[in-house]
Amino acid sequence: MSNSTYDALKAKVGRRSFIKMAAVATASGAISAFANNNNDGVTREATKEEIKNPFPGSKKVKTICTACSVGCGIIAEVHNGVWVRQEVAQDHPVSLGGHCCKGADMIDMVRSEVRLKHPMVKEKGQWKRISWDDAYDRISKKLKDLREKESPDATMFLGSAKMGTEQAYYFRKFAAMYGTNNIDHQARI
Repeated sequence: MSNSTYDALKAKVGRRSFIKMAAVATASGAISAFANNNNDGVTREATKEEIKNPFPGSKKVKTICTACSVGCGIIAEVHNGVWVRQEVAQDHPVSLGGHCCKGADMIDMVRSEVRLKHPMVKEKGQWKRISWDDAYDRISKKLKDLREKESPDATMFLGSAKMGTEQAYYFRKFAAMYGTNNIDHQARI
């Protein structure tokens, strides 16, 4: 290999040169996308009927986002018992027509294939569905055993941004009844 070829392979691109090349590549990509003007057959404009009602017979339901305790407004569109899309409630007094990224993604969380819907326990390496009563019994037994064998301070209760004022009050009271002051909020972690 000649020295000139070796030097060409060894050449470094500086940070400024890289940014300039990236800007040129981005601009040329954007220009070609706009020049194409969506006449490539891949996309088309929605018809007036599709915009008006893409899910015939669906109902719009005003509801509250459950991602946290703020309580932003959502207008959920429900078709055949399935939440199919959502938009922000422009007239909601709390969110004033806005959403955080969690609220905007609530529909995907609800429709997720891997969403946990029932209490589960892992036995012999396999997940098994159990009843709510069984789940409550197992949790209360473990809490009782821990308090008796170690101490109430061997546990910590962690609050959530999803809790409202009343829920946080009862959560704190439960920790005090259990015998510990070890309580905190997930926002501080």
